Amino acid sequence: MKIQILGMGCPKCKKTAEVMHEAAIKLGLREGSDYVLEKVDTINEIMKFGVTITPGVAIDGKVMVSGKVPSISEATTYITNKLSEGVV
Repeated sequence: MKIQILGMGCPKCKKTAEVMHEAAIKLGLREGSDYVLEKVDTINEIMKFGVTITPGVAIDGKVMVSGKVPSISEATTYITNKLSEGVV
């Protein structure tokens, strides 16, 4: 799973990265094998996602939230929902 943090490095963008990392760890995921945390920090790349207000989060290319720092609860929900998409 690829978790992408959409933002140019502001404090809210950094906090969003921390929250998403913490949520993944809380769910028992291991960085590098279960998920990759990627920062998308150029305006052109961010705009390709259709995000106009940062911070934003995309998981496997799908935007989950933009314009706010998600709570741990919201972040775990985004990840859990994405993981459940792979279940038949």
